[in-house]
This record gives sequence, C-alpha cells and structure tokens, in this order.
Amino acid sequence: MSEFAVLGESLELPCGQQTKNRFFKSAMSEILATVDHQVSKGLVKLYQRWADGGCGVLITGNVMIDRNALGEPRNVVFDRDTNKDMVAKWAKAATSNNTDCWVQLNHPGKQSPKAINPDPVSPSSVPLGKGLDKFFNPPRELTEDEIYEIIGKFAFAAKMSKEAGFTGVQIHGAHGYLVSQFLSPHHNRREDQWGGSIENRMRFVKEVYLAIRNEVGEGFPVGIKLNSADFQRGGFTEEESTQVIMALDEMGMDLFEVSGGNYEAPAMTGVKQSTRDREAYFIEFAAKMKRLIKAPVVVTGGFRSAQGMADAVASGQVDMVGIARPLTLHPDLPKEVIKGVDVKNQVKPLTTGVKALDQAGMLEITWYEQQMARLAKGKRPDPKMNVYWSIARTLASNGIQAFQKRRA
Repeated sequence: MSEFAVLGESLELPCGQQTKNRFFKSAMSEILATVDHQVSKGLVKLYQRWADGGCGVLITGNVMIDRNALGEPRNVVFDRDTNKDMVAKWAKAATSNNTDCWVQLNHPGKQSPKAINPDPVSPSSVPLGKGLDKFFNPPRELTEDEIYEIIGKFAFAAKMSKEAGFTGVQIHGAHGYLVSQFLSPHHNRREDQWGGSIENRMRFVKEVYLAIRNEVGEGFPVGIKLNSADFQRGGFTEEESTQVIMALDEMGMDLFEVSGGNYEAPAMTGVKQSTRDREAYFIEFAAKMKRLIKAPVVVTGGFRSAQGMADAVASGQVDMVGIARPLTLHPDLPKEVIKGVDVKNQVKPLTTGVKALDQAGMLEITWYEQQMARLAKGKRPDPKMNVYWSIARTLASNGIQAFQKRRA
C-alpha cells in the first residue's frame, strides 16, 4: 500500500454524499467564458482534463450570479440568460470518472473593476483602500430590497447548477467579495439588521445558505470558502470567523474551505518561511475548527509535496487537501500521488526581475491563466513559459483590462 494511500480514501459529507478521494481542486478564475459570459468549449475541455486527472472534488472558478456585477472580464454568469445546454456540457465533462464538481457562486460587491462596472455595490459605501481607487469606483450602499434580490440570485444559480448536473455548489465567502464584505466590520457599517454585531453581519451569508438549501434540497452538497481572518485593521477576525463557521455548521453546511485576506491585505504576502516549510498556510486554524464542528475542513494554499498532503490528512488536521496552481502544471497530480508517486510540485515564484512590471501584469495570476488556456486547447502545460512573453501576451489579449486587479 502506498504511503500516500490516505489521500485516496473516500470522505462522507454531512448531506450523505461521498467524495472519491481527498484531493480538492480549489477555485481559480479561468477567464475562459465567451464575451457574453457563457460557458465556452474551452471550459468544457479544461474540466474534462482535470476530471481525468483524478481529483475527488473540482471547484469551478468564479461563477457570477449577476451579469451586471462581474469580478473579471470573461466570468461565467448563471442567470436567466445563460445557455443551459452549454452548462450541461460543462457539468458532464467535469463530473466524468466519478468526479464531483461544485460550482463556486460569487458576487463581487465593490471588488468589481471600474472598467466593467462603474456602479459597484456593497453593504456600506466604504471605498477600497488607497491605490485601489485606480481600479475600483467607490461603492453604493445596498438597499434591503437589493439584498434580498441578491440572495435570490444565489439560490437561482444554485438551482441551475444542480439541474445542469453539477454535484454541489460552493459559496465564495472569502477574499473580500460581497459575502466577505458583509462579514467585515470595516466594510459593513450598516445600522440595520444586516450590520453591527457579528450576529447581524453573518445574517447575509446565513440567508444565502438557507435560500440555496431550499432550492437544492438536503442531499445536495453546499460548501463555503471562508476567510480565517481578513488580516487588516478593523476587519473580520479569527474569533468572528470561528463564530460564523460554528453557526453555519449547525445549519448543515457540508464543507468549509479555509482561506484568508482580501485585495487590500493579501494573505499570502509576507508568509513566514516556517509556514512555507510546513506547507499548509492555514492549517492551525483548520485544525482548531475540526475540533469544534462536524463538517469537513479543507485548507488551500502552500501544499508542495505528496508527503505534506498525506501528513495533513493522516494527522487529522484537515479532511481534504486543497490545491490549485499545481494542477495547471500537473493535471494528473492526484492520480499519480494516489498510485504512490512522490510528486514534487512545479509551482515557483515568477518574476521578470522588475517588481513593478510583475505587479502591473499580475504575473502570478495571468501566467497560470495562460497555462489553463493551454489545457483548454488540448495542449500540454508549459512550466518553462517565458515570463516576458506571458506579460506581453496578457497586454495584447486584454489591453487596459490586463491591469485590472484580480484574485481567485
């Protein structure tokens, strides 16, 4: 038996469904939708490739619930104008080989670039931090009617996901998007039932969950990606995150993916070397949550070796290992590790040597998007892709939109 065999074990979720193994492909924004935000043939091929690679659960990149509120150009949107036939083709490919594929549902709130949305909304009219005003307009405070309308759109998109053949959904409640904005006392300064105390600030995500559950039923997996903390002054804290996770667990949430940070305070900036050596960035918080809740916990960020992944699951600190960028370079990684191959991840820091150029071209994001584009065309990944060529291609393909701040 392989020393990594624990990663091949199934996992039962609270709703009764089982995953085939412990590999969890975390969401990455593919930027592969059509210009009118429909599912493309490339997305179908990309997820077929990942389903062939052996992951137990695939999480799609941002699927937006409102085409007037996009996080990036070429996001997929699930609404009444969505081509359901293409959604069904995507689901069929992504769930082949007994793979689970969950749709990540998202609303960006104020993290919607001004180039594609001049009138963003948020719980309160608090702009993003200094420097980000180049990319994002100040938001307008949502009315209560608009809040309920957005909750309904989450539920509609979840129902569409199930009907198309996807096997679950994940609420994006991390990285400073709308759900995260409601949870944060910095971004949510409302004085009504949606703001103030943590009980009020978590009302939005609880209502989103209940609306989704009402549409998809008790036996359909519903998970959430949630920050362990925002890592910014006056933001969402670990103590508050613990309260939210425990409340959602009691309501029946099926899986928690732990992450952290937002556009103003990216969690991966300044990670200590000791944390990198341990591999999983949020594993201490995840281990704490596992002692408090019934639902499985996933950590994404930092896994770099088969041994590190196996140790995290075998130790009981996490239930699944979340990986993302490694799968753009090595889509068969899960299958090979389960067979006993001691796979070493090929992800490494990318730089042109000019920090300003790296940041302007968002090299650490767009380079991996281009790897996904290769997979979507049936090509092999290119781990040696030239970084200057990557930035030039980004600018040539997207023009000024290449320089809009983005995050998975």
